Amino acid sequence: MAAIDWLVLILYFLLMIGIGVWSYRRVGNAEDYFTAGGKMPWWLAGVSHHMSGYSAAVFVAYAAVAYQYGFTIYVWWAVPVSIAVFAGAFTIAPRWTRLREHYQIGSPLEYLSTRYNVPTHQLMAWSGILLKVFDIGAKWAAIAILLQVFTGLPLSAGILLSGGVSLIYSTIGGLWADALTDFAQFLIQLAAGIAMFVIVLANLGGIGAIAGMWSRLPAGHSDLFAGPYTLWFALAFLLIDFFSYNGGTWNLAQRYIAAPSGSEARKAALLSGFLYLFWPLVLFYPMWAAPIFFPHLKQPDQSYALLATKFLPHGLTGLVLAGMFSHTMAMTTSDANAISSVFTRDIFPRLRGKWTMLSSRGELIVARTTTLVLVLLTMIVAVEQRAFGGVLGLLVSWFGALVGPVSAAMLLGLLPAFRNSGPAAAIVSLMAGVFTFALDKTVFDVSEAAQQGLPVLISAIVFAVTGWCTRNRRPEVEQMMEVLSGDSGDSESPG
Repeated sequence: MAAIDWLVLILYFLLMIGIGVWSYRRVGNAEDYFTAGGKMPWWLAGVSHHMSGYSAAVFVAYAAVAYQYGFTIYVWWAVPVSIAVFAGAFTIAPRWTRLREHYQIGSPLEYLSTRYNVPTHQLMAWSGILLKVFDIGAKWAAIAILLQVFTGLPLSAGILLSGGVSLIYSTIGGLWADALTDFAQFLIQLAAGIAMFVIVLANLGGIGAIAGMWSRLPAGHSDLFAGPYTLWFALAFLLIDFFSYNGGTWNLAQRYIAAPSGSEARKAALLSGFLYLFWPLVLFYPMWAAPIFFPHLKQPDQSYALLATKFLPHGLTGLVLAGMFSHTMAMTTSDANAISSVFTRDIFPRLRGKWTMLSSRGELIVARTTTLVLVLLTMIVAVEQRAFGGVLGLLVSWFGALVGPVSAAMLLGLLPAFRNSGPAAAIVSLMAGVFTFALDKTVFDVSEAAQQGLPVLISAIVFAVTGWCTRNRRPEVEQMMEVLSGDSGDSESPG
């Protein structure tokens, strides 16, 4: 990179830190830190939900899939995510806001002690934190790989750079800083993505290359499904996405919790769903074209970065790299805030030996300390990512397969159809899903689709069947189901 590219990147980092410092003044207590005081406008929540839903892994692991197999990456990744978010807009998203309004939750798991019981609450909290540490670590590793291609920096240095900047603004600014930096990052990656699209298109011969490019690519690259990415794989991913993007990934639930009302949360989800449906077509286009310019790459995960260094003029290279950083930092910092909220609100009171909440100031101190420690821990996982199968291995083989079992009871427990499923159903479903994943990884030789879809499918079935058999119907759960159903509760006071 030239000096001007470094200048663009440095200005980007300074902007992120500046937003964090500005947000610091808006954080007066733990409620502001974790839920933005329930005042986040729907358009900001929607953009933040979208930006927090994927990272620089798109430009590394998914770029490799696009290079090797073509259009299928859009079919099995972007389309299922969009469908899942649209479905959640009408079934799940408004319920998160109502939980904050009526139960004053500060974390996505806080309601579980009422919905199930404290042991179930604690089991799901610890399980989810362990899973998210590995997920965030994979994302730091992804951006470090890109930075290495652009600048030659070692992976560990790239992880320290991106993680260190994120550490500053996320620790001091909380959810407001996350959401506002998400919006700024959205504008940056929008400009960078369009610039990359236009320049690659120009080098392919102009507007006609949008359709004409496919005949120049290897056979099968225009197929909807290719290689291991079959229809069954896409359906399995759709099932996982429903749980993950509607709140099983805690930071995405926070965007709905922070909305002023259930109807505002629904609009935020619809905006995010539309962005997932249309923006990847622009984002993935250079990745699909990469085999034309680099026909025999030994490391396909570097294809997008090589395109940028080949075609972009100085200045735009730094902007595109900043756009890649934006995805990772948007997702990882919001993840860190979500984990911090779970630890501070759901776990720390139990570790103190009393099921009592801290003072407002005490909560804020614990929240910032937890965010600091967790980001440092995920950076260590990033440095050791190859021990877990690399970036794609961490994201797909581990997080993708385990997020369903961990979140099945969490999301299905919000729906009246599963009101009879109590603590036993939640615990057994989690154990069944994890056990299925372990068997798939170590004993059975199953397809990639089965490895991804079976754990969450088994968890959901076990949760429903156990609930039907035990009929664990409690008055407090009946009251919760009544509160969470219907838009009439959006503006009512708790109780």
